Amino acid sequence: MSDTCTPTLPGFTCGLDATLRVIAGKWKPLILYFLAQGGPTRYGELRRAMRDVSDKMLIQQLKELTADGLVQRTDYKEVPPRVDYALTPLGESLAQALVPLCTWGTENLAEVTRVFAQRERTNGASQPGAKAEPSPSAQ
Repeated sequence: MSDTCTPTLPGFTCGLDATLRVIAGKWKPLILYFLAQGGPTRYGELRRAMRDVSDKMLIQQLKELTADGLVQRTDYKEVPPRVDYALTPLGESLAQALVPLCTWGTENLAEVTRVFAQRERTNGASQPGAKAEPSPSAQ
């Protein structure tokens, strides 16, 4: 590791801690990813790209990213309503920092899929937080 992640930032353990706090949550990195794909994006386009996210969660995460200065929301004050979302320069820089994670996921997709399938067989659950099957010793 380089010396850029040293515990010298007030309020944070290191630079990684600061970054993880900004992108905390399941959907924020994906929002940044899809917004980085090109230009301002309307809410409906983003919602379709995100698939499994609820409207409530997407709206909440967009509000947080906007408040954190990573996403710019433009309301055109039209009827019907038209709102665009775009990355700010700070958001662009963070989206670029996520590119290596995307690359890692793509390059290791087969192994990651195998690991999750193994975990599902072992735990008998496919969702994090789902209850595992009782062990034979617990019966």
